[in-house]
Amino acid sequence: MNTKAEQARGVGAADAAKLVLAAIVLVAGIVGFYYYGQAPQLTRVVGVLAAIVISGAIVAFTGPGRRLRHFLSESQFELRKVVWPTKEETLKTTGVIIVVVIILSLLVGLIDWLFKAIVLDWLLKLGH
Repeated sequence: MNTKAEQARGVGAADAAKLVLAAIVLVAGIVGFYYYGQAPQLTRVVGVLAAIVISGAIVAFTGPGRRLRHFLSESQFELRKVVWPTKEETLKTTGVIIVVVIILSLLVGLIDWLFKAIVLDWLLKLGH
């Protein structure tokens, strides 16, 4: 159970203005990419990347951006606790999965063949 008090999740006016500004910067970068179509490709790509970075920086200083940064840092902390399988465990598990897939494929193929034999070869020939 979380003992922290729930914080308001709404977006304030300042945060909304920052988010709108970030969207404008991002759209301007994309529009600029196509508007300056005769400019060198590298210049246009750098412009779009700059727009993405600037809009990301603007979003990072909003309430939702801070919550996202907090979530990502906690996720990274939790990810460090994960016990990853060894190479041998991974290979053994992969082998078991491959064997199970082959067995189930053969089983489904056998069932398909039986239904085909029953429907096409037996039931349809009864009508003649």
